[in-house]
Amino acid sequence: MKKYIWGIFYGILLTAFTGYILLDTFVITKIYQTVPHGIEDTNVTEQDDNGTGSHESVSEQQDSQSNAAADSYTDDDISISITEYVTNHTTVYMADVQLSSAEYLKTAFANASYGRNVTAKTSEIAAENHAILAINGDYYGAQEKGYVLRNGILYRDSASKNQEDLAIYNDGSFGIFEEQSVSADTLLSNGAVQILSFGPALVKEGQIVVTENDEVGKARTSNPRTAIGIIDALHYVFVVSDGRTEESEGLSLYELAEFMQSLGTQIAYNLDGGGSSTMYFNGKIVNKPTTNGRSIKERSVSDIVYIGY
Repeated sequence: MKKYIWGIFYGILLTAFTGYILLDTFVITKIYQTVPHGIEDTNVTEQDDNGTGSHESVSEQQDSQSNAAADSYTDDDISISITEYVTNHTTVYMADVQLSSAEYLKTAFANASYGRNVTAKTSEIAAENHAILAINGDYYGAQEKGYVLRNGILYRDSASKNQEDLAIYNDGSFGIFEEQSVSADTLLSNGAVQILSFGPALVKEGQIVVTENDEVGKARTSNPRTAIGIIDALHYVFVVSDGRTEESEGLSLYELAEFMQSLGTQIAYNLDGGGSSTMYFNGKIVNKPTTNGRSIKERSVSDIVYIGY
């Protein structure tokens, strides 16, 4: 009887330990660092006639300087237009973005906190940061390794094997690299302000660099997708496709790369997709995000890429 008791006891311990590991990995929130004050400051400092600084809120500045419509936004520094396409039985939304400065291309964490399982909806993170346009990011919080550099601050410098990243530099240019080939500190020293660690790269030097057989992990061939690309200096495209529904099938990585190339991108990069794929513009969700195709709703994510002040 004793041997059975020990077996039962061991089984209970093993089950409890396995449950804890699953909870720790996927559920339990761990905040490692909050975003320093000023990184997501909602005030813009302007110089008055006497050369002294005065503060104007983002909303006040946008009201006084911008022209906004359902599918476009324009002010002195930011121009955005949204276009809807249908390709490969899939609805795709493209935001054409032109900036006067790279400072308006930013990223933000859920709940302004870097950590594990710290998540919020793309629309919620965007609204908290007064974003004009936003898409979901790389969902760094689901990984234990992989560079995390956001708005010039390095949060994680552990390289992941065979991981291809996108670096966004302080002049607004893009670069593709493998993490094991260069340290995060070197990238930071060379002017990188954002590193997105998902991938793969879709387009380099205007050429498609994925094949029809490439896929992310064990994902299905056709999926909702999110991508970002650069056409020219300070000229970007943010792209989100719907998928997994009768109305919108979804794209393969190769189909997404073809679409990004057709827009004239010189570099294009794949971000987290599936149920995460969400585009937010002027306070509204543009696409129809879904995880299972049965219900249209946002998935909570770790981070966003956005345009704003």
